[in-house]
Amino acid sequence: MVFSSAIFLFAFLPLTYLLTRHTRNLRMQNLLLALASLLFYAFGQLQYVPLFLASVLVNYTAGRLLSGRFARSRAVLGAAVLLNLLLLGVFKYTDFLLSNLNALLGTAIPMSGIVLPIGISFFTFQGLSYVIDTYREPENGTRDFLKILLYISFFPQLIAGPIVKYHDIAAQIDERVMTPEGSAAGIRRFVRGLAKKLLIADTVGYLADAAYATLSGTPDTRVMWLGAVCYTLQIYYDFSGYSDMAIGMGRMFGFTIRENFLFPYGAYSIREFWRKWHVSLSTWFREYLYIPLGGNRKGRARAALNRFIVFFCTGIWHGANWTFVFWGLAHGFLSSAEDWGLIPVKRLEKHAWGRVLGRLYTMLCVTLLFAVFRADSLQDGFTLIAALFTGTVTAEGTLLLARLLSPAALLTILLAVLLCGNLVPKLREKRRLPEPAADALSLALLCLCILCLSKGGFHPFIYFQF
Repeated sequence: MVFSSAIFLFAFLPLTYLLTRHTRNLRMQNLLLALASLLFYAFGQLQYVPLFLASVLVNYTAGRLLSGRFARSRAVLGAAVLLNLLLLGVFKYTDFLLSNLNALLGTAIPMSGIVLPIGISFFTFQGLSYVIDTYREPENGTRDFLKILLYISFFPQLIAGPIVKYHDIAAQIDERVMTPEGSAAGIRRFVRGLAKKLLIADTVGYLADAAYATLSGTPDTRVMWLGAVCYTLQIYYDFSGYSDMAIGMGRMFGFTIRENFLFPYGAYSIREFWRKWHVSLSTWFREYLYIPLGGNRKGRARAALNRFIVFFCTGIWHGANWTFVFWGLAHGFLSSAEDWGLIPVKRLEKHAWGRVLGRLYTMLCVTLLFAVFRADSLQDGFTLIAALFTGTVTAEGTLLLARLLSPAALLTILLAVLLCGNLVPKLREKRRLPEPAADALSLALLCLCILCLSKGGFHPFIYFQF
């Protein structure tokens, strides 16, 4: 079940909301939301519900121990971290390791064929953050299993984040109010995310898929640029759309979930890009890996090493493929180069023309690296990047562009480019839409989304695979 499916929009979400809204006892609301969240997960992968519950139980037990007689026990913390990483490693990286062993040693070890549990990277990191925070401050732990179950399983952010820390939401689990104003604001935010997904991400995603499909032949430079640009737009609108829907649904149920995207395509540098892109993940790595490694407190060389470790982990977190590792390490290199002054972004930011150059440099790097990120292999990724600069024009490419670039597709690309940078926040600073106008716009977008759904087809969120 995905947020953009008819069964979710017209059955699961409204029924869950109405039942919760008319349940006055807060503990019963928590129980209802936890059960609904488990049903939501079971709808996608019933066979992994016991595994998910086991993960929650391990982290709850570790939290109980660390907030009780084993407070600040490194042995308990180490065991919990090891179990979480082992869970992630077995299900996510077993076949990756086996395939690399086979390639390295010339063996033929059969693949395990393990199916990746949906959202394992997200719920594992939430469990880890709870255990680590409880180790650091034992009073953050709880004896109530239902609270931890709801915290980790809450369906708006269960499958693809944002990654939420327990101490940010604990007070809301204990005390919150579902108000008509909050629900209305949440619905507007949800519809905005739904429109990002269905009207923009899926449209440019179709163009990106068509372009990448030509890699096996003679790549046309124009088609490759179309594919690279469209995928860069797709992954932003797809994932930020999911985050908008999660934040909106949280608001509907009385929860405040922190922002996950702060218009990263308006960044002047790669370092600023990572302060605005997937904020919950970059914050997680900074707090639980970069700072414990020493951060930037031990000199530039050590800070660079720490940064490379973090970006390697960021890359491999996204998936078991060398394309993700390359993507992460390349971002680490660019971030370090900016920090050392090899790329003079700090000086550029002081001038208007410099900020324009900074944005162009950042978006070029982001687009090229997402091209590798999207590819099935490093070879395909490098083939695509090479094709971007060869100037190759083919008859097949001309025909494909004529078929793909309809007026509707061109309008969608134009709107996607205009809305992904700094234009929207600047307009918001000057003037906000009055609520009646915002409601009318949301209703119009919802109608367009329903029309889009009526055409059929299934387009899962990109980050479901992570």
